[in-house]
Amino acid sequence: MRSVRRRRLLAASLLTPLLAGCFASGDDSSDAGDAGSRLRVALAFPPAENFSPYGADATLLSRLGVTEGLTQLDANGAAAPALAQSWQRENDRSWLFTLREATFQDGTEVTADAVASALTHAADAKPQPAALSGVTVKAEAAGDGRVRVTTADPDPVLPLRLTSPSLAVLAPKAYEKGAVSPVGTATGPFELTKTSGSSSATLERFDDYWGGRAQAAGVDARFVADGTARANALRTGEVDVAEAIPVSQAASLKEGTRRETPTTRTTSLQLNTGKGVFEDPAMRAAAREAVNTSALADDVYEGYADPGAGLYGPALTWAAGKREKPAGRAEAARPDGESITVATYDNRPELPEVAQVLKQQLEKAGFEVKLEVREYSRLEGDALAGKFDAFVAARNTMLDTGDPVSILASDYTCDGSYNLALLCDDTVDEAVEKAEGTADEEKRRDAAMAAEADVLGADAFVPLVHQRIITGVGASVKGVILDPYERTLVGTGTRR
Repeated sequence: MRSVRRRRLLAASLLTPLLAGCFASGDDSSDAGDAGSRLRVALAFPPAENFSPYGADATLLSRLGVTEGLTQLDANGAAAPALAQSWQRENDRSWLFTLREATFQDGTEVTADAVASALTHAADAKPQPAALSGVTVKAEAAGDGRVRVTTADPDPVLPLRLTSPSLAVLAPKAYEKGAVSPVGTATGPFELTKTSGSSSATLERFDDYWGGRAQAAGVDARFVADGTARANALRTGEVDVAEAIPVSQAASLKEGTRRETPTTRTTSLQLNTGKGVFEDPAMRAAAREAVNTSALADDVYEGYADPGAGLYGPALTWAAGKREKPAGRAEAARPDGESITVATYDNRPELPEVAQVLKQQLEKAGFEVKLEVREYSRLEGDALAGKFDAFVAARNTMLDTGDPVSILASDYTCDGSYNLALLCDDTVDEAVEKAEGTADEEKRRDAAMAAEADVLGADAFVPLVHQRIITGVGASVKGVILDPYERTLVGTGTRR
């Protein structure tokens, strides 16, 4: 057993610099710091599903360093090793993943059987994780610490898909009581030990983490929906890290505590194509023509955003050169007093202001507009059910899988699991299907941009701005991970 432990420590010393170097850090210092200190972190979104790994809460768990999957995204958006140290494609429907030596936080070993079971539970989850939208997967142990993952149809980006936070690997104990519990069952450097509803969570350092011992003793996470309150908590020293600082509060932070990160997050106006006023393509065209995106970027976001160009923003440097002109757009009709309800959430503090500006722009075009603003967890169900005419959302286009095609499948196809626009268009579905079947990376991106043009042509959504996220970091804090994909925030080197 001692030799196994020594091999793990050697692996950790080799791998940790590679993993930490994937994204920009809040500090490049290599000081060990105080091993007894705890991090105090303020997050914008409270858990909406009791920390289930299969929905929006999956990102909370990955950002806090609790969960991991077989693979992870590197800085270039490619699949990199995580619990799997390597993999190979056996044929167009089968991949073989070789596991590294690792331990679950309940003390049991990460085995091929445990990994296969975890992926099977994710595949069978209802509702289905967005990363598996339109994909049927089967996982089984293949001997010698390997797991074979097969798909019903060819899936050339499966290792990229498995980077999704919603496909985290948990210990068998996590699945014993019906509801999946990540408390003490994950593999990351921090163990979730206590939750207090939607207000806070306590994490302790997991000393047997395969990637090396974390430098902070633990994390005390608070969920603070109000952006001004998060900024105030950082200014007064109540927290060490505060995510998603409102642009209105950015200038009030001391120099050196404000970190700006270009992200793959796009704020958009999703139009309900399934029913109501915007079932009419001409009304959707009228809404699109009413929107002034430059005013939103300059005034609401105070320059911390770029005017919306499409689904994929400038953080994805390959997108601009491949963007196609939307085809088949309807001619705009005159709204003439059509009444619509526009909804949004206040967890991201700019969104209510965006909605207010949109209200003015839409009313100027002839719509009668009612706004509805709630906390996100109290809004998502109604939005997915199509109870609003339009929805202002900030969506990380690469969050679910890192594959540009995945958000098209989940958000804009007839069977999409997060289809806020209720779009069901044969042309779009065919374009997305073609993109999904394209293996070559460059050609896949070309196909994704062609599908984006079809979605824009249907006026299912209006891209408003491409965001830059502001993270508040205390002056004494080092090693915060500034991830453009917004999957990670706290890692082994984060400390104060």
